This record gives sequence, C-alpha cells and structure tokens, in this order.
Amino acid sequence: MIPQKQTAIQLVGPDQLALNTDKPVHRPGPRQILGKVECVGLCFSDMKLLKQFDGHARKSPVLAHLTPDVLKQIPTYVPNDAPTVPGHEVVLQVVEVGEGVTSVEVGKRYLVQADWRELKTEGSNGAFGYNFEGGLQQYVLVDERCSVASDGTNYLLEMKEGKSVSATALVEPWACVEQAFIHRERTELTEGGTLLYVKTSDTDPDFTHVDTERAGKRLCLKLDGDEACACGKPGFDCVTIDQIADTSIDDILFAGADADVIESLMPKLATNGLLVIATCGGLFARDVSAPVGRVHYGNVRLVGYHGDSFAKALARIPETGELRPGDHVHVIGAAGPMGSMATIRVISEGMADTSVEASDMAEERLAVLERKAAAVAKRTGVPTRFFNPKDAQSEKPADYVMVMVPVGPLVAGAVRDSNPGAIINIFAGIQAEVSQDIDLDGYVRKGQYFIGTSGSTMEDMYAVQSKVESGTLDTNLSVGAVSGMGGAIEGLEAVKTGAVSGKILVYPVLGDFPMTSLDDLVAQFPSIGPMLDDGCWTKAAEEELLRVAVPQAS
Repeated sequence: MIPQKQTAIQLVGPDQLALNTDKPVHRPGPRQILGKVECVGLCFSDMKLLKQFDGHARKSPVLAHLTPDVLKQIPTYVPNDAPTVPGHEVVLQVVEVGEGVTSVEVGKRYLVQADWRELKTEGSNGAFGYNFEGGLQQYVLVDERCSVASDGTNYLLEMKEGKSVSATALVEPWACVEQAFIHRERTELTEGGTLLYVKTSDTDPDFTHVDTERAGKRLCLKLDGDEACACGKPGFDCVTIDQIADTSIDDILFAGADADVIESLMPKLATNGLLVIATCGGLFARDVSAPVGRVHYGNVRLVGYHGDSFAKALARIPETGELRPGDHVHVIGAAGPMGSMATIRVISEGMADTSVEASDMAEERLAVLERKAAAVAKRTGVPTRFFNPKDAQSEKPADYVMVMVPVGPLVAGAVRDSNPGAIINIFAGIQAEVSQDIDLDGYVRKGQYFIGTSGSTMEDMYAVQSKVESGTLDTNLSVGAVSGMGGAIEGLEAVKTGAVSGKILVYPVLGDFPMTSLDDLVAQFPSIGPMLDDGCWTKAAEEELLRVAVPQAS
C-alpha cells in the first residue's frame, strides 16, 4: 500500500539539511512513474550541491527540451531556491505508473542515470537529485519526459535479477570512474570551431598535416608592441587579446615559449578547448599557470611538442584515457571512496605487465582498501603496493597517474615525477576556476598529457553494468557503511569529512537505523558476519541486514 506521507532528507538552503517525516508522496500523472527507493549511494558530488545550493549549475532552471508548461506538471521539479532531495546513485522499484508510460514496468527495479543531458540549464544539465528531487526519500516521482531522451534512450536502466540492489546502485559512481578511462579524446581541430594562431617564436612553425580549414573562424593574435599582425597566414583575421572573449576559442595553435602570453590565453579556451604548443626549441623558463580545474570540469586539454611541428604535438594525444600495457600506475589519494574504486578498477583490468602503487595518508582507510584489493590482485596477477607518502615514496616513476585528491600541487608533482609519455588523469574535483603552476617545459619535453572527466554517460553505465553482470567487477567492494534514513545526514557529514573508508549506502526501508560501518554492523548483528566475503559487502549480507534490521526500524 502506497502511503500518503513519507520520510525524506531535504536540502533547504546552503549546508542546511532537514529530516522531513511528513513529506507528501506524489502520485503519478499520465506520463509519470512512482518508484519505491531501495538503495541510495552517498557521493562527494552531493557536497558541492550542499555547499552551493541554488548557486549550483544543476540547481538552476531547465531552459531546453521541456517547456515551462510541462515542467509545471512535475511536482518534483525544484529549481533555484526550492527545497530539493539529494541522492543520485539510486535503485528504485516501480510501484505505480501513469496510463501514458511505456518505458518501465510496475514491479521491476531500475538504476537511475541522473544526468539528463537534453534538459539544459544555463551552465549544465538538469539532473536527478539536483533540480529534480533525488533518492533520499522513501518514494520518488520521475517524469518519463525527463527519463527518456528524444532518441529513445531510457535513463532508467532495468536491473537484472540475481544482483544485490547495492551492487546496482553503485554502478553510477563506478561509471564515473569508467568514464575517466574510456573517454574518447579529440585529436583534430574542431570542425566549424574558432581557431586562434599565436606566434611568439622567431622560428616559423610547421603546419604540415594540420587541417586549419576545419575551423569555421580563424584568428591570429597581434602581440603587444607589434605594429601589425605578424602571423602571415592568409585567411586569418588579426585580433588583440582584449578582443577575444573568455571561453570563446575552441583551439589554440601556440608557436613559441612565452610564459606571459600563454597564461593570458588560458581563460580564452572554451569548454572542450584544446591548446596545441610547438615551442620551436624555446623554453618557458618558469612554471606556467595551467587551468587544472577546467581539465576536469571543462574537458580542456593541453598538448605540446618541443620542436616546430603542430602535427607531432597532436600525435601525442592518446585515443582514450585507458591504461596501456606495461603502465606503472600511481593512484594518489587511493583510500577515499572514488580512489578505492579507481584502484580496484585498475587492478581488475589485469592489463599485461601493469603494476600499481596506491598511496594515501589515511592509514586506516588504506589498510581497508589493501584488504579489499588483495583478492582482486591475486586473481588478475597485477603487482600492487600500498604506502603512506608521509613515510615512503614511489618505488619508480609512474607512466599513469590518477590524482584523486583535489589539490593542485599534486598535479604539479605528477608532472615533475612521472615518466615521458605519462597520462596524468585529474579525476579529483579541483574547482573549475583553480589554476596551478606547473613545469610546462617538462610537460612538453616529456610528452605528457592531462586528461580529466566529470560524470558519466550511458555508454559508461552499460559498460559497468556489463562487468557487474559478468562477474568481472564487484562494485560491492567499495561499500564501507550502511544506514537508514535516520542516519543519512550523518552519512553525508561522513562523506564530507572522509570519516568512512568506502561508499555509504542508505536503505530507506531501514527507517531510523543509524549510519553503521561494516565492522560495527557485524558486532551488532553477528549473523551478517558469515555473509561477508573477507569483510566485503555481498548480496547475502544485504539480504541478512534487511531481514534482521528492518523490524527494528521505526
């Protein structure tokens, strides 16, 4: 029986969470779906929403795909300063649908893909758990006009039988990790984009095999002190730096090594922008401020070659961010929830001749990760080492670095310490406006490459779902604690402080059950202990928890 009222966690203002035990359960209209929330994973991305609230790009109004009249029909559409329900890593069971719904079936379970990309906001997309209420409630209403894209893609992925709801709920965060590796990189200039050519070298660069005709608009930069534009490129319009709007340039071809000029151009790169450097033998001769936050949040890319060829610089861009056979991988900040996932993902791949080092200063959390990863490493044969950087250093330079801590100097250190050809994956959510001084001469000379991604796509979700269903990836390895609705606020605080090693799962059916680590859970309910797999969460442990703890929930 569907109740009229329910318990929910609501965000009512910046850093203002409230436990509402009297929130209405919305019944579905003709195109709407009512789901009973079975499991919610708490995510560090929730912290950004908690802090920014109506300042978050995904909390702003939807401007495309759905009209205002349609949006008014959706009671769970809560833009701007309207209270919202966070929680976007969600498995729900459909309990009721409107007569016009065709994309789901009552009784079946579904995983939510939260990023509804056609519902554009001013700076991002509409999203489940942001400007549409999310899963930290017992029941949630989803409108099919949001959850089904115009090409028919269903953002509610049907859950296969036989897997725990926890393993399925964790597909979404694991998909974000997957995206960091399989994201396809752009290796050519943008078709129809805006191209800027900058020449600060006395040597003319080599444009061979670089198709500048792809650009829809071609500009060249007139440098301060030049009486006339000196690029000498036909078809390029001369502009000064003041005439170029920020985030307006898709591609920059930069010849030379003038640190001041290149720093002045970094803000001009658009989202998905590419800076291609041919130093023509010159040196920047000092550290250069690079937009490391926008590498992660804006897909901005930098690549360089120490000679005069732009084509040789472009050739250094990898096809994807995937591991390569023989890579020595260093995961920095490995013991956090996402760092643990990245470490286990790397080990699970079993790539030929790959070795892994995982470092973190939180020794207790690192020990938990080491225990969880040991069985995976044994199965795949990947040599793995765990260490605290306060007490030890990497045994050898890395070929692939995953920066899982939002600290700019760690990126600079990765440039300094890693091998030629290294991929430096800036996974941590360094704020978009943050830049970091790096050794750009070393970055170019060694042919290194920054990559960074945010969120996931349906392709990533399908990839992880397939790995889970085939048994090649156990997403439950990342579980660190469980909770009912009564412990969800404490759980969100634990995510903020890093108090728990691994992911925190909220089961709404547990009611007032407090946030409890797996070790404490076994102490409280000894029957759960034998259901764990070497201390790790399983479907059997989940079933036992719901058997023994639900009667105690209020």
